[in-house]
Amino acid sequence: MISIILNGEPRQVRGGSIADLVASLGLDVKKVAVERNRDIVPRSILGDVALAENDVLEIVHFVGGGC
Repeated sequence: MISIILNGEPRQVRGGSIADLVASLGLDVKKVAVERNRDIVPRSILGDVALAENDVLEIVHFVGGGC
């Protein structure tokens, strides 16, 4: 387990890629935007970027809808 800050909250998570974290949160990797340590991570490489101790992540997911 590693310590990260996710959307402003401290968390303990399994190591792995950002895509692994997104999936563990029940989100679709195709419908998220991720910032890691103040840098936007392109969606195309979320599976290649490994989480590290003390990473600060902001994850925003997109929701469809309307009238």
